[in-house]
Amino acid sequence: MTEPRPDSRPTLEAVAAHAGVSRATASRVVNGGDGVRTHLADRVRTAIRELGYIPNHAARTLVTRRTGAVAVIIPEPEIRIFSDPFFSRQVRGIAKELTAHDTQLVLLLVEDRGDYDRIERYLAGGHVDGALAFSLHADDPLPAIIRRIGMSTVFGGRPGWTIGPAEHDGVTYVDADNRGGAREAVRHLLAQGRRRIAHIAGPLDQTSAADRLSGYRDALAAGRPELFAEGDFTPAGGARAMAELLDRDPGIDAVFAGNDLMATGALRVLRESGRTVPGDVALVGFDDAEAVAESADPPLTTVRQDIEGMGRLMARLLMDTLNGGPDERTAPRPVITATELVRRASA
Repeated sequence: MTEPRPDSRPTLEAVAAHAGVSRATASRVVNGGDGVRTHLADRVRTAIRELGYIPNHAARTLVTRRTGAVAVIIPEPEIRIFSDPFFSRQVRGIAKELTAHDTQLVLLLVEDRGDYDRIERYLAGGHVDGALAFSLHADDPLPAIIRRIGMSTVFGGRPGWTIGPAEHDGVTYVDADNRGGAREAVRHLLAQGRRRIAHIAGPLDQTSAADRLSGYRDALAAGRPELFAEGDFTPAGGARAMAELLDRDPGIDAVFAGNDLMATGALRVLRESGRTVPGDVALVGFDDAEAVAESADPPLTTVRQDIEGMGRLMARLLMDTLNGGPDERTAPRPVITATELVRRASA
């Protein structure tokens, strides 16, 4: 069986003839334009199916001025992105929503500072219609790049970059109630009678970690000294922070870790030090990444955030903006999603 010649593929003219409409009408239907009566649009779609017509992407882009693609930018090393379930769950949510809008996801990773020049050239080159960016640090140049280009963008996480408060005007972002979730975690430990509660924070140049530290401080009883160490959202970082905290105060009887991965690192150090969980030290994480929290020994009490749902919401807000422009529903605004304490054996 021979392969069909490239020029044997059905053309837009063939679709129009098969449907009994003009080429202009067929083009409007193919490219998602308005102003075509329903029965004519149905005939064109039937012709597309029957002929097996595949639109020419380049030509469609010229008509619609849309690429049908969205960039997802994560300024973290690849080893973190592919080992931390937070990222896979957020990207999964984004991908599901973009698929529902017939839009492609283009993943752009930032391994080091030199990658920002490449990303700026790519975004400015018109290869994507908009961007979704999350896990930004305070000194990240990405917000300034995006503003320079003028690209529609939704951020994951409360803005915390240091280029001035005016840069936050008109920013759409999706975040969890990190501060409220942390307060609930620490109050749960206090209600169990724990009195020397430590916190393992994430990188404090990220607003999620800073907000969880603030929630920890909010919940401590008046006059109770705070005790925290900074980690890096990895198991190794949690282990280092836990060892540091035990050196500073061997009498710690509870730990609130800024994410589940750091909690697993803390759990290992506590076990190696001869302490039982939750008998000697109660332990609470954050995220409720099931593959981490439920498989820990003991399973982790943790603060659940809807990671996949936040990814879907980020993509939906961006597509609303791209498809309809700013209005009462799509105007830039923050969206803060609820958190929930999930009780398991570690606390």
